[in-house]
Amino acid sequence: MLAVGLYALTSITGKNDDRAASSESGSGQYIKVSADFPLETQPVNRENKNKIVSFSDVLDDVTPAVVGVYPSRIVKVRDGRRSNPLEEMLRRYYGLPTPRQNDGEEPEERKLPQGMGSGVIISSDGYILTNNHVISDDRGNVADEIEVRLNDGRQFTAEIVGHDEPTDIAVLKVAAEDLPSLKMADSDNLHVGDIVFAVGNPLSVGLTVTMGIVSATGRSGLGILGQEGYENFIQTDASINPGNSGGALVDAEGRLVGINTAIISRTGGNIGIGFAIPITLGRNIMLSLVDSGTVQRGLLGVRIANLTPELSEAFGHTGTSGALVQSVEEGLPASNAGIQRGDIVVDIGGRKIEVANDLRLTVASMQPGTPVTVTLMRDGKKLEFEVILSDMKNPYSLTSGDSGELLEGVVLEPISSRYQDEYKLPGRVEGLVVTDVNGRSPHIRSIREGMVIVEINDHPVRDLAAAAAALRKGANKLWTYDRGSFGYQVIRVD
Repeated sequence: MLAVGLYALTSITGKNDDRAASSESGSGQYIKVSADFPLETQPVNRENKNKIVSFSDVLDDVTPAVVGVYPSRIVKVRDGRRSNPLEEMLRRYYGLPTPRQNDGEEPEERKLPQGMGSGVIISSDGYILTNNHVISDDRGNVADEIEVRLNDGRQFTAEIVGHDEPTDIAVLKVAAEDLPSLKMADSDNLHVGDIVFAVGNPLSVGLTVTMGIVSATGRSGLGILGQEGYENFIQTDASINPGNSGGALVDAEGRLVGINTAIISRTGGNIGIGFAIPITLGRNIMLSLVDSGTVQRGLLGVRIANLTPELSEAFGHTGTSGALVQSVEEGLPASNAGIQRGDIVVDIGGRKIEVANDLRLTVASMQPGTPVTVTLMRDGKKLEFEVILSDMKNPYSLTSGDSGELLEGVVLEPISSRYQDEYKLPGRVEGLVVTDVNGRSPHIRSIREGMVIVEINDHPVRDLAAAAAALRKGANKLWTYDRGSFGYQVIRVD
């Protein structure tokens, strides 16, 4: 729909009509237009006979490295002895009791499929990148068993090396050598309009390639990864459907530039708005997971917002580039360094900050303990501050001994207002909140981030000392609060 106001009359060629300037209408005189509105008359050059009619040579090297990922849950069930149908009919007719099942019968293990997705082999020795949501259920519980199927028919059972919910990245490993793999390209070099291909296993129909372009870069604030997620998506119109998650987004040279993750759709199917995690971000997460099984993120300790023209004018700032510091948390790096509410961060560690999300992503990509220079504007003056970043999972670790690992790979902290907001904890819940669980922790299936340990072996715990005193060797019962409900968990300490 085109709705414009007409303020001038020009000839069909786009040039000004001097006669129109002196003409009158019912509402007054026409205004003479000074612009020429030139029209390009040169047609598209069709003389180039070296037209690209196929990318098959590029994709021949891509498709073998994209795999199907099939997660499963292992459940234990008791079937009991199945009676003869004739015997059961006679039993009902004569009113005889049904024989009791053998309570000592060993439960039978069954494998329940948990969905399907895709993955990308990124090294010949079997490392695979995929999405965290491909290997997890709606509650965030990871699959018990994962099967990986190659396009050549081979199948492997994969080990979970690590997974990261805030970026929706997971790393798998299969025991194999000389596997086909994809090269990774710097996704920061992508431009809108670049040709890309989405490769995966949509709707389980088999390996499928779709073609499109980069529609946008740096997409954030979509809520796809939740409030605490780190969104910096590549947007593409290459067709992405359920099952494509975890698959490859490759450039015209067959290099991996993204991991296909999500779509926006009213119908659940592709409408040309798909999103992929940039491989530069995915690679950084992968390296951390392979190295330690978890992801450590730096913390500055500020609450920030985007600048609007009105805010910029009010703060005497030129333009809207930068991140406005809304508040500074006492005792954390920004406060300790002298950063104040009302400052406008324009650069950190040599990276220019255009919007608030740039600052959040940049800080989160740095390791705790990293010294970094923060450049900001205050009252129209440029200032620099040297800051040593804290740990997002353990913010006061550099200054406090109140938090740490009570159980192997599990970081606990006293509940603060910050964690009440972050994990939506009601005020009545007291105890130690789980702020990090290492992907290689033996307790990963029973303890999760955001869970509160209220009691250990019937002893209330408010600090690490009390929790350590309540632990014992062997089986320990934990009274916990998790996502709105209380319940018992059992963990074993050797």
